[in-house]
Amino acid sequence: MFARSVVRSAARRSFRPIAAQTPVFRAGFRSSVAVRDPETVNEKAINVVSYVDGERAQESIPVTSSQEPVTPPGQDETRPAVPLSPALASQLTPTLAKFTLVGKTAMVTGDFSGGRGLGYNMAQALAEVGIKGIAIMDVQQELGDKSARELSEQTGVDVRFYRLDVRDGDAIQHAVQDIVQHYGSLDVVINAAGIADSNVKAETYDAEKFRRLLDINITGSFLVSQAAAQAMIKAKSGGSIINIASMSGSIVNYPQEQSAYNASKAAVIQLTKSLAAEWARYGIRVNAISPGYMDTALNRVPALDAQKRIWVDQTPQKRLGSVDDLNNLAVYLSSDGSSFMTGSNNIIDGGYTLW
Repeated sequence: MFARSVVRSAARRSFRPIAAQTPVFRAGFRSSVAVRDPETVNEKAINVVSYVDGERAQESIPVTSSQEPVTPPGQDETRPAVPLSPALASQLTPTLAKFTLVGKTAMVTGDFSGGRGLGYNMAQALAEVGIKGIAIMDVQQELGDKSARELSEQTGVDVRFYRLDVRDGDAIQHAVQDIVQHYGSLDVVINAAGIADSNVKAETYDAEKFRRLLDINITGSFLVSQAAAQAMIKAKSGGSIINIASMSGSIVNYPQEQSAYNASKAAVIQLTKSLAAEWARYGIRVNAISPGYMDTALNRVPALDAQKRIWVDQTPQKRLGSVDDLNNLAVYLSSDGSSFMTGSNNIIDGGYTLW
């Protein structure tokens, strides 16, 4: 049975349920929550939350176990996503059509901080090129629900939110099973979940903090990629997996000291190349995006002001990256426009690594 409670929609628009095979651009929002806290680690069901006509309904679905301004004016503003019109999509030239994701589904992990994280903005970009459905994953319930609801309201794309920790292999497996069952396929994965410990001297780095960072940044990327690849291999559909690495995987940052983060991102790059070589036989492409210094919410703290001036000074374009700057690259790597590209580490840093 559904447990219902009324939820007001800020946009005051109607929501109707969407079946997996309904048209791409009808409005609807669903949220799945896979809770894997220590108290519920043995949970064998996923709580699916749906918003229909402004009312919130929850259902438990059983699952089976398995394995200084620094950005140009205007770029710093929060903007809604704009869906691709089906009529326009049908008129695209063969070349432009390759850069769309019509009829496909995606899974995006982290970073949805305040609706301005890299993960959220890349999910917006996917929603603007005709994608059928998006599953977003994060550990923060409130931000995840907000992001999923807003993205669905903006575009009409069927969006689901899964609350989980990327270190929890069982939760990831359960979520992927639910995604494939609901949408019918999983075609694109963007691994954007990660943390950074910066300004920590190596000689005083706490060993447990070091292990935790590596576990989230590299083990999490592997577990998500593994579960997604298993589904793609089973479906014989191929797909695109995109790991968010960093230029820190190729250079040593200055002036901050962050040995664990740098090591983790170097590992993500090498993992990307290794998985690309292994899974090419299944039609699965694996590529990495390595951003430079980005003007994200996590970097907007007074303690980093002095460092940010150094970062900008050492960047030929004389600015930090906007969260929107990665969007087109994410769409390219997700789409058939990059069909002959795998194992590539794409540095996008405003020229920082040139000097």
